[in-house]
Amino acid sequence: MLPYAFYKLVHVLGIALTLTALGGMTVHALNGGMKAENAARKLLIGMHGFGVFLILLGGFGLLARIGFAHGSGFPLWLWVKLGLWTVFAVAAALPYRMRAATRPLLLMLPLLAMAAAGMAVYKPT
Repeated sequence: MLPYAFYKLVHVLGIALTLTALGGMTVHALNGGMKAENAARKLLIGMHGFGVFLILLGGFGLLARIGFAHGSGFPLWLWVKLGLWTVFAVAAALPYRMRAATRPLLLMLPLLAMAAAGMAVYKPT
């Protein structure tokens, strides 16, 4: 098993990749760009997908390192985090499909990330 710090770095890298990709897609759409016109679209989609994968890999690695056993129930804070990261995973579909949601999405991304971080730091029950 790898060290706790390694899983934490993997998790943070995934968060950075995911938020960067979502921000890039959202700003492009907010400025009136179309999906087909985005020269960096494949790069952003790749960053987003790989970032979500790293978030899950690092997150479940962290859970294993803090002692969660297979088959044990997840606490509320973990369910909230899984829900928030599911929102981040599907958010890549929003900027070009729901133009009216681009500005709120751009403003909400950091707040949702802060909520996910708060769940991990404070672990409310």
